[in-house]
Amino acid sequence: MIRRAAAAAALCWLTAAGASPAPRITLAALDAFESHKTSVVLPGGLRLAYLDIGPRDAPPLLLIHGYTDSSRDWAPLAPLLQERYRLIIVDLRGHGASDKPPCCYSRFDFAYDLKLLLDSLHVSSCDVAGHSLGSIVAQAFAEEWPERTRRLILISSTGTSFAPLTDDSGAGTAAPGWMSGVAALRDPIDPDSTFMREWWHESLSINPEFFSSRQRRDAAAIPAVVWRAILDQGLLGIDLRPMLPRVRAPTLLIWGGRDTLATAPGRLALQQGIHGSQVRNFPELGHDLFWQDPRAVADTIIRFLDKG
Repeated sequence: MIRRAAAAAALCWLTAAGASPAPRITLAALDAFESHKTSVVLPGGLRLAYLDIGPRDAPPLLLIHGYTDSSRDWAPLAPLLQERYRLIIVDLRGHGASDKPPCCYSRFDFAYDLKLLLDSLHVSSCDVAGHSLGSIVAQAFAEEWPERTRRLILISSTGTSFAPLTDDSGAGTAAPGWMSGVAALRDPIDPDSTFMREWWHESLSINPEFFSSRQRRDAAAIPAVVWRAILDQGLLGIDLRPMLPRVRAPTLLIWGGRDTLATAPGRLALQQGIHGSQVRNFPELGHDLFWQDPRAVADTIIRFLDKG
């Protein structure tokens, strides 16, 4: 997930008059969540880590995290969903406990890994939810395997790009400041460096220290070359609009009103590109809205999925 641009807005939300954050996850709950993590070696040799939580006969729900995050992203939300759904929560390649090869990190590479994971679990179709980078991967999955996508939930997503695009005149737009920090990363990455604390500033302002410290530790374990490969191949200057009409699954778009990464043009492109998509806005929340108010986001997800 791309955090630094959204951090100030999230902090403003948390400290606004009368505002109070949702109850925070406990250390015991986080440890219990992470105890479910396992892995599988996919055809081709890549080891992919994931959690498989909830009743095996419940409707499967695939949850996909954002850039430099991991399955841990969903820990505050999982207890609110796991009694109703079989939650399959992945560490994307290059992230968390999954393998981190020097290549390849396009949205289609990520999506194909998920297809292979579902094959290994004998899950023929499922609901799919993705956040930030994970929402771009979820789009690709729904576009490439519509017969395996029952319902689609895109959280803090875009129909254009989170990074600069070339405009209609052929001129590039200015790169956001966080990209220069990624370009300057060198191994070994210090999880407590100024860069890393700024990168995870939004998490630090919302989540307990034990939660964000694990995030920094895992992100620091991603080689600098992989940070840049994911950015270059999966986020930088891509245009998602041409393939959006391939999405056939009923789709819910969830945004926070204070999210500075999901721009107005990106939101509009997504709504226009996916026919019949529904929209749920949380005006007072930011990019990581399921950390800020997990109950409200979980209720929104449940209402949408139960229509199916």
